[in-house]
Amino acid sequence: MSESEELRETVRRRYAAAAAQVAEGGTGCCGPGTVEVAEEGFGSALYRAEQREDLPPEAVAASLGCGNPTAVAELREGEHVLDLGSGGGIDVLLSARRVGPTGKAYGLDMTEEMLALALANKAKSGADNVEFLKGSIEAIPLPANTIDAVISNCVVNLSTDKPAVFAETFRVLRPGGRIGIADIVADNHLTAAQRAERGDYTGCIAGALSVAEYQRGLETAGFTGIRITPSHPVADGMHSAIVRATKPTAVP
Repeated sequence: MSESEELRETVRRRYAAAAAQVAEGGTGCCGPGTVEVAEEGFGSALYRAEQREDLPPEAVAASLGCGNPTAVAELREGEHVLDLGSGGGIDVLLSARRVGPTGKAYGLDMTEEMLALALANKAKSGADNVEFLKGSIEAIPLPANTIDAVISNCVVNLSTDKPAVFAETFRVLRPGGRIGIADIVADNHLTAAQRAERGDYTGCIAGALSVAEYQRGLETAGFTGIRITPSHPVADGMHSAIVRATKPTAVP
């Protein structure tokens, strides 16, 4: 097994365990390794109370993200939205409310345990415009030019092939489509080794891109109008950030 495959399997096991913990009545967590930081910078506390109301408690408990992408995605009635690494489904269910019955909210996750939890939460919520898909964010199982908005909550940093994630995101978006991603970014001066000193890979720290690397990755994939806005610190020189970008209406 290659180093990349080993990291991917480590991530899968971590989030499978988190899903099992929630299913048994506990809570999951993400973060650079301490409960204190995880509580301050990650999880359901980043959602407004009115957003959490009427959601299945398990969907809220399974929130492992570093932001609230549904707050910035500017979703509109009738749109199709895709959540990369949808976990227990909180952002998918919130998006389904925003796009309404004429829209569609997809969730994509590679972890069987998380998908089972998300499907249970879908049933409890009664959402009819939701579909959860099994697969990787590096090879999205949807046709090209079919999605209006792609969201994600602290997942891109976990990928071992981020250029593929950006390329696939660009592919599935319709011309003029957009991304609203919450993710961890590093200050540009931090080396990969320095990022790893601040937290492990599965804790969403060691695999984070710098702001400049994120910008270049999105530009290479074809995105324009890129804005990377730090929202709160999660470790020394590491920040949760909102990433916005657009697929041009005329693609070469």
